[in-house]
Amino acid sequence: MDQSLYSYSLCMALPLMLFFGLHMLFARTPEKKIFANFLLSRRLMGTALLMLAANYSVHLFFSIRLKDLSATILMNLVTYFACYWLFSSAMMTLLDHRYITRRRLLTHLTLWVVYVISAGVVLLCFHDTQMQSWGTIVLAIWLIVYGIFLSIRLFRTYYRSIRMVANTHSDDLEAYIRWLSIFTYWAIGFGVSCSVLTFLPDAYVFIWILSSIPFYIYLYCCYQNYMLFYEQVESAFQEDIELGEMDNSLPPDEEVMNEMVPAYHQDIARRIKEWIEAEGYCKQGITLNELSLLLCTNRTYLSAYIHRAYQVSFRDWITNLRIEYAKRTMRQQPLLKIQEISEQSGFLSLSHFIRIFSEKEGCSPARWRKTQTS
Repeated sequence: MDQSLYSYSLCMALPLMLFFGLHMLFARTPEKKIFANFLLSRRLMGTALLMLAANYSVHLFFSIRLKDLSATILMNLVTYFACYWLFSSAMMTLLDHRYITRRRLLTHLTLWVVYVISAGVVLLCFHDTQMQSWGTIVLAIWLIVYGIFLSIRLFRTYYRSIRMVANTHSDDLEAYIRWLSIFTYWAIGFGVSCSVLTFLPDAYVFIWILSSIPFYIYLYCCYQNYMLFYEQVESAFQEDIELGEMDNSLPPDEEVMNEMVPAYHQDIARRIKEWIEAEGYCKQGITLNELSLLLCTNRTYLSAYIHRAYQVSFRDWITNLRIEYAKRTMRQQPLLKIQEISEQSGFLSLSHFIRIFSEKEGCSPARWRKTQTS
């Protein structure tokens, strides 16, 4: 092994890991009750990073890989097993503040203890080199399966949250939490690769260390940026939890709707028509709950009507109305700036308006307007 390259890579990674871990563990957040889950999530992530930093420290200061390769690989696998749960729990806490329970904590702690004992048995009791190698491979496969299981649970919660906000909020809150999905995909690839890279020949082990740097830089930056939008997203989640829609189940009268049109739909249709004619959808930040109060109806009935009449989510329905309003405005006022059209239509940002318009119309608003005026 090129000891200098190995040491240099550890010297590059370790200070970053320590800084990220300590900052995420101890940095302050706005002193508001709503940030409690964000703080818990960030502390879990900080704990995971410090565990990895401790692992790197053992590599750097004790050169354990040069003394006992098998012990080094098993130490890495044991560290990753604990960090997998900390990573997934940190992400899950941002999506579901009820995820961390005593029972779940004890379950995963027990699994980790069993994993540590298994690693100890492989190291201390399997004196045959081949048997020890096979035992280590089995533990690596166990680690990968465990990581995939946690990732599947996280993806399910993520997409359930996306459906929830799409059915209750007009704003694209998904854009604020999309990094959770990107990070999870990256974490799966990185986690699996770490389980494999730890078996690299000594001459290439520095790749395993250097590959972690961009991964954790991205993670740290995402947490910092998300704090700016966390209050808005968490408020939306809490609102829906309080209103009993966390499971995104069908409205209670859905089976009846499949057989006949409920009588109250006619009344809702009339009120919605009046609301559309008054261009109420141009108000920024409107939610299903607000609209149901405005129309003097039950939000479950309103949601059921929108799904039946328009066959889209609440957000897509509002977005379609805003896009049509923007197109009418561009035809009627060709000199109006796109920024002003975006604001008048109810979109929170110009970039979001351009992205949504381009997805639906196949071109940007400016180009679409040119085709209408040429």
